[in-house]
Amino acid sequence: MDTTQLFSLKGRNALITGGSRGIGRMIAEGFLAQGARVYISARKAAACDQAAKELSAFGHCVSLPADVSTLEGAQALVDAYAKHEDALDILANNAGAAWGAPYDEFPESGWDKVVDLNLKTPFFLTKALTPMLKKAATDHLAKVINIASIDGISVNPQETYSYAASKAGLIQLTRRMALRLAQDRIVVSAIAPGAFASDMNKLARDHGDEVKERIPAGRIGVPEDMAGAAIYLASRAGDYVVGSTLVVDGGVTHAR
Repeated sequence: MDTTQLFSLKGRNALITGGSRGIGRMIAEGFLAQGARVYISARKAAACDQAAKELSAFGHCVSLPADVSTLEGAQALVDAYAKHEDALDILANNAGAAWGAPYDEFPESGWDKVVDLNLKTPFFLTKALTPMLKKAATDHLAKVINIASIDGISVNPQETYSYAASKAGLIQLTRRMALRLAQDRIVVSAIAPGAFASDMNKLARDHGDEVKERIPAGRIGVPEDMAGAAIYLASRAGDYVVGSTLVVDGGVTHAR
């Protein structure tokens, strides 16, 4: 058994939505460190361009700004990527949104925005990119990694109804897609992050000392934790992990 290349991504192309900040950026940096050519997408072009410029210090990183919350925007991202590459080894569906409001006041707009981006987009973007994923799946398997959340597994006190529902749906969608795409040599899996400091998780970002008191591991997640999980699933090491969701939360779901 030769394990020296088990986690290598050398020579592979990766596309990460929501890759300019937070968890997406952590994954992008990890993929670059393992030798992948990385393409990041985000809705805000300036932020996406700046992140790609900074990440280029670690390897080949290209900015592809796009609003993937609509089918038209998702297709625009596919078209932009196709101008650079004709095959895709790794797709990380990370772009997401959250919305919190009391039950009696929760708006339809807060439902549609979150469910469309968190649940509909991963399905239709993956579908649009499947021909390029199949083309890459020659001497190795292509990978799709959906970024879910522990809020799709256990319930927290926050009134984020559409977010919890969308992430639970994404975990089930991962299972269903995995069964279909396995026949095309495309492995679909998911990651359910816990507390990582990001613009979406402002509580972990701004009150990390308080949050860590509720985490069995005694700390919030750091970039290496997320990068390690994503590299595992994206590389040869994760080839036999099909349809599963890897929980990366320091044990908090077991303590709820």
